[in-house]
Amino acid sequence: MKAIVVRDQAAGTAGMTLVERPEPQAAINDVVVQVHASGFVGTELMWPSTWADRLDRDRTPSIPGHELAGVVTALGYGTTGLSVGQRVFGLTDWTRDGTLAEYVAVEARNLAPLPGDVDFTAGASLPISGLTAWQGLFVHGRLHAGQSVLVHGAAGAVGSMVTQLARLAGAYVIGSGRAADRQKALDFGAREFVDLEKDVLEDVGGVDLVFDIIGGDIGKRSARLIRAGGTLVSIVGPSEARPAAGLAVDFVVESDRAQLGEIVQRVRDGRLRTNIGNIATLDDAVAAFNPTKRIGGKTIIRVRP
Repeated sequence: MKAIVVRDQAAGTAGMTLVERPEPQAAINDVVVQVHASGFVGTELMWPSTWADRLDRDRTPSIPGHELAGVVTALGYGTTGLSVGQRVFGLTDWTRDGTLAEYVAVEARNLAPLPGDVDFTAGASLPISGLTAWQGLFVHGRLHAGQSVLVHGAAGAVGSMVTQLARLAGAYVIGSGRAADRQKALDFGAREFVDLEKDVLEDVGGVDLVFDIIGGDIGKRSARLIRAGGTLVSIVGPSEARPAAGLAVDFVVESDRAQLGEIVQRVRDGRLRTNIGNIATLDDAVAAFNPTKRIGGKTIIRVRP
């Protein structure tokens, strides 16, 4: 099968190559999925799990990519809950070969059914962005209607999901980012926008939840904006500062079938929009991940036409 592999951490996305690899086999509780579309996060190439397994053994050349939408082609021993021929989408294990390939073996529990009225491209764009937003807002941030949320990077792949889901939950959403992203953030549901290059972040005042996708000085300053009982949620590691009377939480997204089902249902009924900036083929994936200009939104690889 065709697959993208990485061998050299220092080379980054420029070190990706398209090769032939054996098709994977389904282990106990696995399924094999014929990948129709795949997502990729550029920071994967900085994660230890891309280069070593759970026992810290080198696992290169490894196949990156952990989001997929496709069709189940084989079941491992003991696998239940899915069937051959079923459309699925989901988030694969960090320390196993990933989804930038024609086939992938994945634990069945990490996948959810993909309804027939949601195309594979949309399905592949949802797992990391959607689950990260859902878990940050509702599991770790305990968001409820009437609260205020400051979303850093509100026009990006994750930020746009956070913005939409927070707005759907009845929150007042303030987006932040570059000036060029203002209208996009507002279109996704932000009520206000902070230009992080020109506006004064502290002018936002107090908020109940900050969803930090940027970190650094912005994350540190954001801690001072948290109201009593509020939460600073980070997906870029522990915050350098903690709210005076609130919580600071950093987390790594986990696969969850029920949450995937909630997210895709909102896509089906039009309440949630995907944020796809570029679609490329597997043959063109290396070039797509090394663009010559900034791409807004997520890059999706169409593995099958």
